[in-house]
Amino acid sequence: MKKINKSIYISLTTLVLMSSCQKFDGSMNVDPNRPTKASGTQLIASAERSLPDISSSAFGVHYPQHLSNTSFTDNSRYTTINFNFNGWYTGPLMDLETVITSPTLDANEGPVVNQIAAAKILKAYIFWFLTDRWGDIPYSTALKGQDNFTPKYDKQQDIYNSLFALLDEANAAIVTGNIKNDIMYNGDMTKWKKFGNTVHMLMALRLSKVDAVKGAAEFNKASINGIMTANTDNFAYPHLLDKNNENFWYTQMNVMGRLWYAVSKPLVDTMQSVADPRLPVFANKATSGPLSGTYVGLDYGLTTTVTPTNFSLLGDKLRLQNSPVYLVTYAEALFAKAEAAKLGWITGGDATAKTNYESAIQNSILQWTGSTTGASTYIAQPKVLYDPANAIKQIAVQKWIHLFLHGYESWAEWRRTGYPLLIAAPGANGDKIPRREGYPTIERSNNTTNYNAAVSAFPYGGTDDLNTRVWWDK
Repeated sequence: MKKINKSIYISLTTLVLMSSCQKFDGSMNVDPNRPTKASGTQLIASAERSLPDISSSAFGVHYPQHLSNTSFTDNSRYTTINFNFNGWYTGPLMDLETVITSPTLDANEGPVVNQIAAAKILKAYIFWFLTDRWGDIPYSTALKGQDNFTPKYDKQQDIYNSLFALLDEANAAIVTGNIKNDIMYNGDMTKWKKFGNTVHMLMALRLSKVDAVKGAAEFNKASINGIMTANTDNFAYPHLLDKNNENFWYTQMNVMGRLWYAVSKPLVDTMQSVADPRLPVFANKATSGPLSGTYVGLDYGLTTTVTPTNFSLLGDKLRLQNSPVYLVTYAEALFAKAEAAKLGWITGGDATAKTNYESAIQNSILQWTGSTTGASTYIAQPKVLYDPANAIKQIAVQKWIHLFLHGYESWAEWRRTGYPLLIAAPGANGDKIPRREGYPTIERSNNTTNYNAAVSAFPYGGTDDLNTRVWWDK
């Protein structure tokens, strides 16, 4: 028996050696868990997982007074001054930078130039969001990993100019061919191109008060390159019926039972006064109290707790487990075009402004309700009907309604336009609505020199608080 086993062993050994001599290509020394080509699209998908946080926030949603707190009212009273941006740098932005700088992206996941273009567009979008919250932030020397743990703070104006250039690069680079693993557009680069140019256009409008010439030039360039053309182009995060990928408001209110978020009185009153068809989506009717069965907005910035069900809580449809999060939309682009026409940035004057304004409202109603039923009647009401003498205010108020729950974007537009007319939470932050958020407190000790330089160079003076204005906020 031992003899037979020995013979088998010798035969197998000989066979393996012969096979190795004939076909050995080094594959036995390759670790399958360490690929030689980077998966750019998986890194993009990883970055995309952070996108809902741009909108779904228990802080940002209060600045433009979309929601009011029924209890634990600190957020609506601006108690928190300093906010941490480090997770954005170490997470999604680092993922995207890896894609942009990698020499070994896998072409099997789609044209490499398209992977890089999508990463650049997403990088620009996230940095735009960050700089509009904090103003001057680390940019040009950030994302260097261990090579630089203390990046300098770049001027917001310089960041904007760099992001415009980054979006230009992405737009010019996109070729035919989709990419894999994309959560937002299922790899459709035509939609990515439209999204990038729409972001470019919206960014340009931010310059309306600080550099209208530059703003108009960038606006028109983006428009010519091709922006969103329908609601099907909307950049919306698709939550799932899955505990690990569910909507923020579902988690807060349905799972954890935190009925802390009622639709604000300023918003409910504005919408009720014109029978806005979006109100039943945005808000539930009160189910208790003297006004039960009606829409009841909650006063903003209270210091006391109220009975949640006496007021209109956030609408059920917006806090389903798989409710999407709208980030950049076709209707928002149309509102931007309406304002640009009124400002003279694009041709057509009031006629073009009116056309885009009405189309924006129609597409907003379609986005939120799934139908345009009632849109024409709504638009024809005196308070809504386009008025050349009052157009900028009308556009801004309608955009404020449309951007419901996208608190940081709506807040940025309120800071830029001054509309709608909102009153700060009484006795909070010196009776002022915040104009920016304070830097992470850890920056004072970990990046002291650059932090101090940034604070001392604020464009309008001031301190690292909620009231110092960012560059474009005049």
